[in-house]
Amino acid sequence: LGAGRPGFEGPQGNLRQMTTHDVLYRLSETLASRRNADPKTSYTAKLFAGGPDSILKKIGEESAELIMAAKDAKPQNIVCESADVVYHVLALLAFYGLSIEDVAQELQRREGVSGIDEKNSRTAK
Repeated sequence: LGAGRPGFEGPQGNLRQMTTHDVLYRLSETLASRRNADPKTSYTAKLFAGGPDSILKKIGEESAELIMAAKDAKPQNIVCESADVVYHVLALLAFYGLSIEDVAQELQRREGVSGIDEKNSRTAK
């Protein structure tokens, strides 16, 4: 995987290598920009036009495909299906006016907190 995988294309010309943050932030911004796009010309706009159930259905489908890829222990398929899940989760966030930054802030809040303690704090509310 990584730079040695088939189909990997590194930075083109003078473009710098994007960080993981850059990729997720840029995708999040692109998805948000599709909220008012034409569903005939944009897959994301078509998802948005179908409402949250349309997006949730795709998250379910892609999650099932990720599970199957993991059960088959095929790293490239796991990566591809993970990308599909992340894309559709980001689309759901954009649908509700949220972004990857909101998720990053929540992850920062949880950093250094025991997973058990964090889970208990949510069920105690």
